[in-house]
Amino acid sequence: MLIAQISDLHVAAEGADVVGKVDSRATLAAAVARLNALRPAPDLVVITGDLVNGPKPGEYEALAPLLESLELPWCAIPGNHDDRAALRRFCAGQPWVPPEGPFFQYTIDHLPVRIIALDTLVPGEVPGLLCDRRLDWLAGRLAEAPGRPTVMLMHHPPYEIGIGFMDKLRCFGVERLGELVEHHPAIERILCGHVHRPTCVRWHGTLASTAPAVSFQFALELSSEAKGLWTQEPPGIALHFWREGAGIVSHIQPIGDYPWLSTR
Repeated sequence: MLIAQISDLHVAAEGADVVGKVDSRATLAAAVARLNALRPAPDLVVITGDLVNGPKPGEYEALAPLLESLELPWCAIPGNHDDRAALRRFCAGQPWVPPEGPFFQYTIDHLPVRIIALDTLVPGEVPGLLCDRRLDWLAGRLAEAPGRPTVMLMHHPPYEIGIGFMDKLRCFGVERLGELVEHHPAIERILCGHVHRPTCVRWHGTLASTAPAVSFQFALELSSEAKGLWTQEPPGIALHFWREGAGIVSHIQPIGDYPWLSTR
């Protein structure tokens, strides 16, 4: 099974840019074109939050035609720039959309690797949180199929990455999450977004990682004093390739025109 991960699309309304000069509609269009061209084609595209940049009026409307051009099955979770109700309306009709409720959480069970999507959003706040209600739901879902290979989705990473300002904005309330992960070794990966950089760490017996952003990247400032500079490093797609008996190997594919050249 091949899972493609894109994150932090930050799509702005028509005529608006993000961080002053980035056309996030164009960057997503380029990402969708690259996803459509991948061979083998991914079985699923997971979008790990911040689909829009506000949320502000017109953003989900600008997002719609871009994702409609994606020729692959996809799913999404909310980030701190998303609105739960608006995201639910946007995703209406997708088979994985959760029923009405306080959180945007669900499972996808028909693929070789099970997907469990967690909602870390706190409306009006930038950091994330996993409260007891969300974790009770997770415990129930893990108990349903404890031996199946599983990938969990979160927008906010549950770990520090070493970039000071971002570490203050990670997911909190993760102590019980760590205990649940330790008791379920079939959890192959925790895939996160939010930090606009690729990172990876061993976390409570599994691997947790973040993906590069589709929109713009934060600079690699490995300091507690990091302020949050952004950089024009290329956007990217994370590809997670699962094989039975071998687990998952992950790759980062930059989005851009990088032709293959012969070594002969």
